[in-house]
Amino acid sequence: MEKKLAVPGPLLAAINSPEDLKKLSPDELPKACQELRDYIIDIVSIHGGHFGASLGVVELTTALHYVYNTPDDLLVWDVGHQAYGHKILTGRRDNFHTNRKYEGLSGFPKRTESPYDTFGVGHSSTSISAGLGMSVARDLLKKKQQVVAVIGDGAMTAGLAFEGLNNAGVQNSDILVILNDNRMSIDPNVGALNEYLADITTSQTFNKIRDDLYDMLGYFRGAGDKMRKMASRLEAALTSALTPGSLFRSLGFKYYGPVDGHNVKNLTRQLSDLKKVGGPKLLHVVTVKGKGFAPAERDQVKWHASGSPFDKVTGNSLAVKTDINPIPKYQDVFANTLIDLAKSNPKLVGITAAMPSGTSMLKMMEELPERAFDVGIAEQHAVTFAAGLATQGIKPFVAIYSTFLQRGYDQIVHDVAIQNLPVVFCMDRAGVAGADGPTHHGLYDIAYMRCLPNMIVAAPMDEGDLRNMMYTASRFDDAAFAIRYPRGEATGMALSEKYKFITPGTGRIIAEGNDIAILSYGTIGKYADKAREELLGHGISAGHYDMRFAKPLDTDMLDLVARRYEYVITIEDGAIHGGFGSAVAEYYMEQDKRPVMKIMGVSDRIVEHGTQKQLHRELGMDAEAIVAEAFRLLKKQPSAVPS
Repeated sequence: MEKKLAVPGPLLAAINSPEDLKKLSPDELPKACQELRDYIIDIVSIHGGHFGASLGVVELTTALHYVYNTPDDLLVWDVGHQAYGHKILTGRRDNFHTNRKYEGLSGFPKRTESPYDTFGVGHSSTSISAGLGMSVARDLLKKKQQVVAVIGDGAMTAGLAFEGLNNAGVQNSDILVILNDNRMSIDPNVGALNEYLADITTSQTFNKIRDDLYDMLGYFRGAGDKMRKMASRLEAALTSALTPGSLFRSLGFKYYGPVDGHNVKNLTRQLSDLKKVGGPKLLHVVTVKGKGFAPAERDQVKWHASGSPFDKVTGNSLAVKTDINPIPKYQDVFANTLIDLAKSNPKLVGITAAMPSGTSMLKMMEELPERAFDVGIAEQHAVTFAAGLATQGIKPFVAIYSTFLQRGYDQIVHDVAIQNLPVVFCMDRAGVAGADGPTHHGLYDIAYMRCLPNMIVAAPMDEGDLRNMMYTASRFDDAAFAIRYPRGEATGMALSEKYKFITPGTGRIIAEGNDIAILSYGTIGKYADKAREELLGHGISAGHYDMRFAKPLDTDMLDLVARRYEYVITIEDGAIHGGFGSAVAEYYMEQDKRPVMKIMGVSDRIVEHGTQKQLHRELGMDAEAIVAEAFRLLKKQPSAVPS
């Protein structure tokens, strides 16, 4: 049955651009915000998507587009989870139901999608640096533009955000940074900055002193020049001494706030005033993640995003339950295995970078809290923290999405590989990751890990091998160990309680054949199995070899394959350049006898969003594509082969 479309309220229905929004009176803005919030709830309740963050910035989004002349004025969003309202107000309302759908709107701001999307985002903490670059470019080109960067408090925990703040203070370029403080990123924020911001927003003494001080200074400003200069110095001295925003002032920013992020009329007044203030400035806005939807306000972690339809009043899921014993996800197999291994190894610890729920590390944090660490959105720190632990004989398992681990690459090289420290990297969301699109696909980890000395690079075909690889890594101290696994359900296979040590560089034979060999790496091997069965129905005997390791390669198995087969297909859920297939080709190039090869995987392109199955088909990586490639190599046609 086709899903119904949400219907916008009368004010929102007339807004096709920020110019239409500006036609409203200030008194109409609260009603427009309510309609925008209702529309987001309606859309997500039917079609799914990120949720809580966008509800929390409805008023801020409306005020920004009301006050600023976008897209001439440049508005930079951080991450993009909070940009749904922005997309709806900038001409994409009627197509918003395609958000995160295959060939539909991106779930994040995207430069090729709209001139209002000034910077493509997906990974956190980029807005300040990007916004500063835009503001300096404006100065060099002598343009008249305002630049606003909106960053969440969770994203502010990353080093990149502070690098941007530090440089912005030195550049002294005119830029407004808005800190959206809702005490949440995806999971609750951690670290000293979180406590610092909490002190600002809860300090009654600060707020009273600030109000009294401003009243007093207002009186002084009615006096002469000498008194006004004295008042100005007094204001600077007292605000520096008394306000917790001194951290931002010490970096060269004028600090304003905290202010109520859900009072749209007040926000428009404050933003209008700040347009007249030059230099780097920071507005601290306090919001509630999930604002206006009671279930999301109560459980902000759960309602960060919704993947299935739900009742927009109660929040109850409307998804039809088809299996009372659901197949576990790979991330849950990882978490359960890690806890099991940790119970028998007191030196084993777990580390995640602000993704305890996404990686399922939360289970270990609850069961073994003293041995599980959430370091915040700080992947670089997570890797070097793990390296430091490893120098003292601790066995760290670092669970980070493949795409986010890219942010800690220098630390992997410099702090782990060069020092040959036995850190274990568990790379979740490897391969195409689905609806989050190009910023979240984990397509490059095989290549960026395989090129490093002192690094084992492994991928299980199923959850049984995932458990055994983790067990192997926990007992392997000769090198770092990288294990990649995808988003979503595992196979549902029965799991043995006993672990098996897998010698690095040993694959396994799934099936022997005579005509062509399929070498698979990782869970993409399920397509190879299906293709082998289909080829057999056409009279073609295909062997299937689960290689398990991209580094070191099972060269004995590769030699066996070369002796037995004239044609070989390699298949991987990752970039072809530098990947598993490349490793096989490099080995065969050094051999006197080598087969004709076809490397299947992701070609040199950016992959957009869609379900994993949709993208595998588009990329020519599914079972049908393997079958077609086998026919091409063997120079046969399906119709010409007896079934």
